[in-house]
Amino acid sequence: MSQRERLKVGEGQISGYISIFLAVLVLLGIFCFRYPEQLTTPEFREIYTKESMQMLMAAGIIAAFFFALLSIILSKKLTLALMGSAIAGVAILLGAFTVQGRSVERTNWHFGLDWMLLDLLLMTVIFIPLELFFPKNKLQTKFHEEWRTDLMYFVISHLFIQFFGIVTQKPAILFFGWMGLDKVHLWVQGLPFILALFLAFFTTDLFQYWAHRLFHTRVYLWRFHSIHHSTQNMDWLAGSRTHFMDIFFTRAMTFIPLYVLGFSTIVFNVYIIFIAIHAVLIHANTRVNFGVIKYIFTTPQYHHWHHCEDPKYYGHNFASIFPFIDMMFGTYYLPGKEWPEGTGVHEGNYPKGFLKQSVYPFTKSPFNNDLNMQERSDR
Repeated sequence: MSQRERLKVGEGQISGYISIFLAVLVLLGIFCFRYPEQLTTPEFREIYTKESMQMLMAAGIIAAFFFALLSIILSKKLTLALMGSAIAGVAILLGAFTVQGRSVERTNWHFGLDWMLLDLLLMTVIFIPLELFFPKNKLQTKFHEEWRTDLMYFVISHLFIQFFGIVTQKPAILFFGWMGLDKVHLWVQGLPFILALFLAFFTTDLFQYWAHRLFHTRVYLWRFHSIHHSTQNMDWLAGSRTHFMDIFFTRAMTFIPLYVLGFSTIVFNVYIIFIAIHAVLIHANTRVNFGVIKYIFTTPQYHHWHHCEDPKYYGHNFASIFPFIDMMFGTYYLPGKEWPEGTGVHEGNYPKGFLKQSVYPFTKSPFNNDLNMQERSDR
C-alpha cells in the first residue's frame, strides 16, 4: 500500500484493496461478538440487532472472496487477492459464519470498536466512489504519504468514543446542570420536527463557529488546531486529523446548546447522523459543487477555501453547517466555481505521525523552535 499513483478502475487493484478491507472489517467484527462488553457501545447495541450484524459479516466474507477473484481476473496478479482471501479465511476459522450474539452485561468502560467498524464501512461506501469518479484533485491517490496518519486519527477518535463523550459533556453539565431546564426541554421537544432540527443545527453551529474562530485567533490554541490544517491531501479522512485538545474544546462548546435545549431523541439522532456524514463530506476530494445547495449548506468547495494554503485567503468560512453564519460575522468567502490551488499551512513545520503530532504542540510551536510561537499569518 505504498502506492503513490492514483488507482484506476478496471486494473484490479481497487478490487484487491476492497477484498482486504472487507476481510479486515469482518475479522475485527468477530472480536466485537466475542467481547461485546469491552468492545461495543451500549448506545449502538440498542440500534442494531445481532441478526443484522451476523448477516452483514457473512455478506462481508462473501464479498471479500468475490473482489479477490475479480482482482485476479482484472490484474492477472495474486498478491492483493491472496491477502484478502487469507484474512477472510482466518475470519472464517475464528467463526465469521458461526459466531453468535448474546446478552451483554453493563460495564463501566468500553471501546467503540463496533462504532468504528460501522462508521468506517458507511463512510467508505459513500465517499470512496465519490472521490473515485468525481475527484477534485485527479492526481491524488487514496494512499498518499499521510493516509496512515489520518486513518489513525479516525481509529482513535472512534475507539475512545466513551472517553471523548464524557469529557466533552462535563462543561455543559457543570455550568448549566443546576438551572432546572425541564420546562425548556419540554418546550423544545414540543416543536415541529423540522423547526427543532433547524434549531439544533443553528445553535450548535453558532457555538461551533465561535469555538472554531477562537482556535484561529488565539496563538496558543492555533498551535493545536493547525494540526487539522496541516494536511495537504484533502479527502474523506482528512477531517479526522484533529488534535485531542481541539476535540475537547470544540465538542464541549457544541454540546452546550444540545444539553441546555434538550432536544428529542429523534432530533438528536438525526443531528448526529447528519454531522457524522457532513463533516466527512466537506473535506472530501470531490469536485461536485452541489448547485444552489452550496449557498444553504457548507460544501467541499466552501470548506476547502477554509483550508487554503495561500495566506491571502486566511480567516474565512468557519461555519460547519450554515454559510449564512459566516455572512453574519463577515467571514464568508465563496468565489463562484473557483477552488483554492492548494491546502495546508504554508508557515508551519509538523512532525509526521499521530503520536508525534499529539505531543508536539505541547513542547514546540509548529511555527518556530520554541514555545513562543510567532505565527505570521492571520488565520
